[in-house]
Amino acid sequence: MLGEAVKATVVIDNRGGAGGSLGAEAVARSAPDGQTLLVGTVGTHAINPALYPKLPYDAVRDFTPVALVALAPVAVVVHPSQPVSNLADLVALAKRMPGKLNYGSAGAGTPGHLTGEMFKTLAGIEIQHVPYKGSAPAVTDLIGGQIQIMFDPLQSVLSNVQADKLRAVAISSKTRSAALPSVPTISESGYDGFETTAWWGVFAPARTAEAITATLAGEIERIVRSDAFRNRLEPLGVLATAISGDAFSRFQQSELAKWGKAVRDAGIKID
Repeated sequence: MLGEAVKATVVIDNRGGAGGSLGAEAVARSAPDGQTLLVGTVGTHAINPALYPKLPYDAVRDFTPVALVALAPVAVVVHPSQPVSNLADLVALAKRMPGKLNYGSAGAGTPGHLTGEMFKTLAGIEIQHVPYKGSAPAVTDLIGGQIQIMFDPLQSVLSNVQADKLRAVAISSKTRSAALPSVPTISESGYDGFETTAWWGVFAPARTAEAITATLAGEIERIVRSDAFRNRLEPLGVLATAISGDAFSRFQQSELAKWGKAVRDAGIKID
């Protein structure tokens, strides 16, 4: 879509590793000419600065925020055999069995892990974190009964919830998801104001000319607001969300503060 809008060929270079840090570093070191962009995440631009003591880039100084494109809530899911139909049931069960329930996530320092840590502190419960190498093995173990709970972005568990292999008891966004409209938010389940989301946004290298970033932001916003884009994401539990310019910068700063505190409170460091 973006290639057609800017009349250029867009080449996607997937660079995994270190929570997205390798790809982010490559863009940070690129020429600020608008030719190299990063689809950054809540990990690369809000969590990693607190998580990695030797991060090879500065999430603020090394980038120019262009536009936020999508958000996804973290879902709280359990195995259907658990005597839990809502978040209150889950908290009550955890308080009856302190330290006996395990919750999985896609790994240490992921949005699911940190949301779980923030929630258990707020709810005053003791549940044990089991980190996995990605969402898929965690989902497999939850379905298999090796763990009892999982906190993970909705798109990773949605198909199994819809197939009744897992039960969603809450989501972490401010409002309910169109993909699971009957599932309440954590905030409306008695924890007013609780909100976390995974997110994706486009960043350019620092010192990219304002004329370039403004053009890119305008085209990206047009795409994100289109029915075609929204209709591709919403069935996955992902919300198309367009924020650009200074508003995107302010959003990133608030996310850095929120997730940085969560990392510090949980005492997590990854070398």
